[in-house]
Amino acid sequence: MTWSSGVCEANGICIHYLRTGGAKPPVVLFHGLMGSGACWTPLARALERDFDVVMPDARGHGGSSAPERGYTYDDHAADVVGLIRGLELARPVLIGHSMGGMTAAVVASRGAANLRRVVLVDPTFLSPERQREVHASDVAEQHRRMLALPKSELVAQARARHPQRSPEIVELQAEARRTTRIAAFDVLAPPNPDYRDLVRAIAVPTLLVIGDDPVVTLEMAGELRDLNRRVRIEQVRDAGHGLPFEQPERLGELVGSFLRELA
Repeated sequence: MTWSSGVCEANGICIHYLRTGGAKPPVVLFHGLMGSGACWTPLARALERDFDVVMPDARGHGGSSAPERGYTYDDHAADVVGLIRGLELARPVLIGHSMGGMTAAVVASRGAANLRRVVLVDPTFLSPERQREVHASDVAEQHRRMLALPKSELVAQARARHPQRSPEIVELQAEARRTTRIAAFDVLAPPNPDYRDLVRAIAVPTLLVIGDDPVVTLEMAGELRDLNRRVRIEQVRDAGHGLPFEQPERLGELVGSFLRELA
């Protein structure tokens, strides 16, 4: 099946998205900082037979609007809810990685989108101290310097850093990086929502997937499960924070199994 692309006006901006389509249960995939909807391609392929997979670009990324301000997690969450309503997605599943995982947790904690299930892939659940460290780092300046490089150089550097990732993923991530605007890094400004409060408030079955070198440690994951017994934990070996790019097949198996319980 040929995927489609479109633009949805929601929450005062235009959100670009890819969509696998079909009269199937909807699944919305939300990427991390410096990503794009297209970076979910391997997982979307694994799910498209049974689900209508929607892959939006976050504000400041890809083909979506890039306002000068408005990059808090509240803003991202409002974009997701607006997209779900704009596309009239009935009881979708929301899947988020990194920044997208935190966004998914905010949306799910508020119950505004009538979600069916949630999958959090190593979300950016950071302590206040770690938030300050990340915000004070030169990650935005590094990105600014990278934007001056040709795509071929971005691809070459990414292949050297991540030799285990497929050429397709490396290309998709390089393109996503080139279309990430500096304003998008405002999401790093603390304080983030308290992730414990978010998880405690989620009222739908939730799958938390982490690697063996994650942001959310196994100890943290256990604490979150104690806060909310709807949380299920899966750990993927040989994967860091970039789990969707390093172990896409294994992630697809875990997510597919979790979602097919809906049948």
